[in-house]
Amino acid sequence: MGFFDKFKKKKKEEMPMYAYSEKEMQEFECFIQENFGEFKDVLHEIFSPDVHLDIVMVPPTDDDPYYKMITMGMGAYAMHVPEELKEYNLEHAEMVFYLPKNWSVKSSDEKDYWPIRYMKILGRLPLDMDTWLGYGHTIHGNEDMSPFAENTELNSFVLLPANNLMYEALDLTLSSGKKINFYQMVPLYQEELDYKLENGLESLLSLFDEEDRLAVLDIKRRNYCK
Repeated sequence: MGFFDKFKKKKKEEMPMYAYSEKEMQEFECFIQENFGEFKDVLHEIFSPDVHLDIVMVPPTDDDPYYKMITMGMGAYAMHVPEELKEYNLEHAEMVFYLPKNWSVKSSDEKDYWPIRYMKILGRLPLDMDTWLGYGHTIHGNEDMSPFAENTELNSFVLLPANNLMYEALDLTLSSGKKINFYQMVPLYQEELDYKLENGLESLLSLFDEEDRLAVLDIKRRNYCK
């Protein structure tokens, strides 16, 4: 059983539906195109019981030869951020994941689908668990600490700020007043997660080569703590 499976959702009749307004959606899509690139494909949810959570798929280009995957809808829900952090406007967030250009992004095989699966899981985690996600947070993929899938030993994530095409910090405030924070899901090995929990995020990142700090997914990348 997955780590998140044990957290039961509220009864459907008690669960409100969270979605961007039409104007917010237009503003969001324009922002994505300006900061991540042009896109045509969106992985739409057929059924959304709580948050309408789609995934924008920006295709590889000559300049950026990898897929940029961005959740679209998570930010419609205001996360329960601790009172002492309210001034930083961290209530609304979206997830970002970079996949190799040869990744089978439309495959339903678990060895291909797991990045999308966990984007959806994290997109609903704050609502399901009445919590929040932000910079430096770590999330285990499975309760038994097993890898995400059979094709990798990676098994957890740390959230880091996502950047635009110019490697600048993203800053989207919708006309409705919602400030949307974008976080890149960076996969970790168990040993790296243990090191981060014991020594802190900055200490862990100092071990990484530059190309692996905010990198495209490499399911066989070096384990920096093994």
